[in-house]
Amino acid sequence: MTILHRSFPLLLAVVLNHHAPAQSQWPTNRWPTVSPSAVGLDEKALAALDSEILGGKYGYIDGMLVIRNGKVAYDKAYKFDYDSIYSKEAKVRSALNAHDPSGPYNYFNPWWHPFYRRGNLHTLQSVTKTITSVVIGVATKRKDFPSLDTPILSFFDTTKVANIDDRKRRIKIRHLLTMSDGFDWNENLPYNDPNNHAVQMEASFDWVQLAIDRPMANEPGRVFNYNSGATQLLSHIFRAATGKDVEEYASKHLFAPLGIHQFYWKRTSTGLPDTEGGLFLEPRDLAKIWYLFLRNGKWDGSDILEPEWVKASITPSMTVSPDGTKYGLKWWLVPYSSDSSRFAWAGSGFGGQYPVAFQEYDLIMVFTGWNILPEGSRLSRKIAIEQILSAVMGRPSSDKKK
Repeated sequence: MTILHRSFPLLLAVVLNHHAPAQSQWPTNRWPTVSPSAVGLDEKALAALDSEILGGKYGYIDGMLVIRNGKVAYDKAYKFDYDSIYSKEAKVRSALNAHDPSGPYNYFNPWWHPFYRRGNLHTLQSVTKTITSVVIGVATKRKDFPSLDTPILSFFDTTKVANIDDRKRRIKIRHLLTMSDGFDWNENLPYNDPNNHAVQMEASFDWVQLAIDRPMANEPGRVFNYNSGATQLLSHIFRAATGKDVEEYASKHLFAPLGIHQFYWKRTSTGLPDTEGGLFLEPRDLAKIWYLFLRNGKWDGSDILEPEWVKASITPSMTVSPDGTKYGLKWWLVPYSSDSSRFAWAGSGFGGQYPVAFQEYDLIMVFTGWNILPEGSRLSRKIAIEQILSAVMGRPSSDKKK
C-alpha cells in the first residue's frame, strides 16, 4: 500500500500528460472531433448523463458539448417543441412577457428564444455579461478603453443622474465588473416576479437611465450583489469611452479572429446592445471564448488578450456564497475539489446556459437549455460540473470536492 501510494502522483502525471496536447489546436474554422476515450474521457459516464437528459431528469436541456485538448469529444443536441411547451405563457402577460409579446423580450416566444429565429444561434442570457467583460479586456489591450479605476460618473451628465451621493461618486468601472457597485438593486427574486429590478429595467425604455438613477445601498467594493443593470451601464460606458459600439467592436476584434461569424445581439429600446443578456451564439463558437482563456489570451499566433487580463478575470474579487463560489471580472469561479484555491471558470445564464472551463484538465463543457420557470426539474451548474468531471479518467479521489 505504501509503495502504491508513493507512486500514485507519478502515475497520475503520466496519465494526464498522455492526454495533454502536444501543441495547441486552433479551431478557427472548425473544431476537430475525436472519441471521448482518445482524450481521456469515459464515454459510458457521458452516455449515462445523455440518457438522464433524454429521460427528462433535468427538464429542457437542449445541448451538451464537451471539448478536451482542443477537440470535440461529445456533442449532443436535444429537440424540444418550445412552441407547445410555452404556448400558454407566450400569450399571457407576465413579468417574462410584460411589454414585448411579439419581440425578443418575450421569453416564451419561440421565434426568439431559446434559438434566434428557430435557427442554431442559442440565447446566452447572462453569459453575455462574461463576454462583455472579455470585449473590455480586448479593448484594454488595444488601449481603446480606460483604466478600470475610472469613476463611472465621468461618462454621464451628472445633472441628469438622480440620487448622487459620495458613494455613487466612488463607483469605478471595476465595481461594475465585480458586481460590487453598491447600488440598491434586488435581483434575488425569480425572473417571473415583477418586483425583480432586472425585470423592471427590461420593461422600461431607457435601461441605462434606470440603472444609474438607482439609490445607493452599500459602499462600492464591499458587498457582492448581482446586478444586471450594472452590466448594462457598461454598454453605455464602452460607447462613451471608445466611440465604438460594443457589438461592432466585438465582431471585429474578438469574434472575427476566433472565426465566429454568425451571431445575434439584442438591442434595447434606446439602441444600445443588451450587454446584460442579449447575445446569441452557437455552442461551439461560445466554447472558443472559453478556449481563448485556457490558452491565456492567445489565438493562433496572435495575442487577443493580455495574460494579465486573463489572470485578473479569473482571480477571485468577491465571495458569492458559503459554498466557496467566488466572482472575478464577470466570471463565476466555482470550487470543484478539496483544494479551495482551484476554480472552474464559468458563465451562467438564465434558463440553463453553462459554459465552464477546467484549466488543469484542458477541458470545456457547454450546456444550453430553456428552463425558465421557477418550478420543474433543471440541471444546476454544480451537478453539471460534477457529472462532466466524473468522466475524466484518472482523476484522483483526493481531487474531488468534499
